[in-house]
Amino acid sequence: MISVTDLETRFKQGRSTHFEWLPESAPQSELGEHMVAIANTTGGQIVLGISKEGQIEGVKNADDAIDRLIQAALAISPPLIIPVPQATQLGGADVVVSLIPPGLPSVYAYQGRFLQRDGTQNVALTPRDLRRLMLERGDLSFENEISQGATLDDLDWEKVTDYVKNLRGTGSSDEQIALIRRGCLKEQGGKRQPTNAGVLLFGKEPQRFIRGAEVTAVRFGGEAMSDHHSRQDIAGTLIDQIKRAETFLIDHLRRDVVLSEAMARAEQYEYPLEAARELVVNAVAHRDYSISGDTIRLFIFSNRMEVHSPGGLPGPITVENIKDERFSRNPIIVQVLADLNFIERLGYGVDRVIELMRQQNMGEPAFTERAGGFTVTLRGQSAQPQQEKQSQIKPPKDDVVFDGTYRGHAINPRQEAALMYLHKTNHTRITNSDLQQLFPDVHSETIRRDLVDLVSKDILAKMGQKRGSYYVLRRDADAAADAATETDGETVDHATDAASNTDNSSA
Repeated sequence: MISVTDLETRFKQGRSTHFEWLPESAPQSELGEHMVAIANTTGGQIVLGISKEGQIEGVKNADDAIDRLIQAALAISPPLIIPVPQATQLGGADVVVSLIPPGLPSVYAYQGRFLQRDGTQNVALTPRDLRRLMLERGDLSFENEISQGATLDDLDWEKVTDYVKNLRGTGSSDEQIALIRRGCLKEQGGKRQPTNAGVLLFGKEPQRFIRGAEVTAVRFGGEAMSDHHSRQDIAGTLIDQIKRAETFLIDHLRRDVVLSEAMARAEQYEYPLEAARELVVNAVAHRDYSISGDTIRLFIFSNRMEVHSPGGLPGPITVENIKDERFSRNPIIVQVLADLNFIERLGYGVDRVIELMRQQNMGEPAFTERAGGFTVTLRGQSAQPQQEKQSQIKPPKDDVVFDGTYRGHAINPRQEAALMYLHKTNHTRITNSDLQQLFPDVHSETIRRDLVDLVSKDILAKMGQKRGSYYVLRRDADAAADAATETDGETVDHATDAASNTDNSSA
C-alpha cells in the first residue's frame, strides 16, 4: 500500500491519471466508474474522504467506506479483484485508500461502459482502443483470428508436412486436422482458412498479410546509433526468422580471440550466445503481431545488446513480476515453437537468460516497458574485468582497440580476428586459408567475402593472383608502394648522374 508520506506527496501534486479522490458520500456508480477507468489504464489509487474541491474531510466510519469500495469492485464486469482497501491518515483525518494494481488480466466495464483515464478525466474507450486493450490483456487473440485474404494455397505445405510428421499430441496425421487442432487453421462458412498464427508459422509470404512481422538486426560500431553499421532485415516465417537471427548473432557478436604465433585461439562471445538467442526467441514468440508499424529490433552496440519487442507486456505481466509470472500473448505460436524444440513450453526463458549471464560473470538483464513496446538490455562485463583482460593481450603495434569497429567501419568477428592477426602477431600478411584455420566451421566462401569486404572498405589490400594471393593492411601496401617509388626515383637519378659523368668525360 501507499505510505503516508507518499500519500501526502501525491495529494499535494493533485489528481492525475493514476491518482483520484472522492468524498465518503460518493455513490457506488461513481466509485465503480473511477475504478474501471484506472484499472483499464495502468493502475493507481483512489482515496475516499476528500471533497471534489480537494478539502480533506475524512471518513466517519472507515469499515463502512472499505465495504463500499469492495462492493463497487465486485459490481464491475468482470469483478475487479484488488487488495483490501486500507484506512490511513491524511492531514490529521481518517481516509481510506483503494489500490488498483497495474498489470491486471482483463478489460473492465461498469454497467456496460468501458472507460479509461485521460489525464484527470474518465473517458469512453473507442472501439479501436478497446480492441487494442483486449488484445494486450488476452481477452482477444490476434493470432487466433482468420488472416484476412489468406487461403490454404498461401501456406507452405512442405513445411506443414515436416512439422506434422514429427508432431505428437494432436491425435491425427491429417495435416489440415492437425493445424486446426493447433489453432493454425479455422473452419468458417464451410471452408478452411489460415489464422494469423498459421500464416506466421507456415506462410509462403507472411509479411504480405501481417506487415511488420519481421526482425531488424543491426550491429553498430559504437555505443549509439550511427551510419557505420551492419544491418539485416529478416523476414519469412517465424521459424526462418529465429534461425537467421541466430546466424546474425554468430556473425556479429564479438569474440575475445587471443592469438599466438602458433595460431592457437580461444573464444568467448561478448554475451552468452544462448542468452542472446533466448531473447530473440522470446521476442518472436510473445510480441504483439497486431501492431503493424513496428518490427522486432535486435540492436548490438559496443557496450550492450538490446531487443525491442512491439507491444506492452501481456496480461498480468509487469516489469516487477516478469521473473516470476507466466503468461503468453500468443499461446498457439508458443505451442508450435515448443513442438519444434525452439522454446520450453513452461516458460523458463527469462530465468535461463539470467542464469546464463550470471555464469559469465555478467549482470542481470534490464527490462524496460515503454509506450507501445518492451525492451530487454544485456550489458557487457564491468570495465575492470575488461581492463584486466586487455592487459593480458599483447599490445597492438599501433594501439588499435578492437571494439567492433576499425577506422570508422563496422566489422564482424571474423574480420576483427583477421585484423588482430595482422596487428597483434609478427605476421604481415594473411591468406584465406589462415582465416579459415581460425574459423574452421565457417564456409570458405564466407571467409573470402569477409576479406574482400575489408578490401572494399580500404582496410586491406589484395596482393598476388589466384592461389598465390594474400592480404596486407592497406597502410603497409601504401608504404611499400611509396618505398618502391622512392627506390625507382633514386635509380633514375643515379642513371642520370652516370650519363652526365660520361658526357663530361667525352667532352
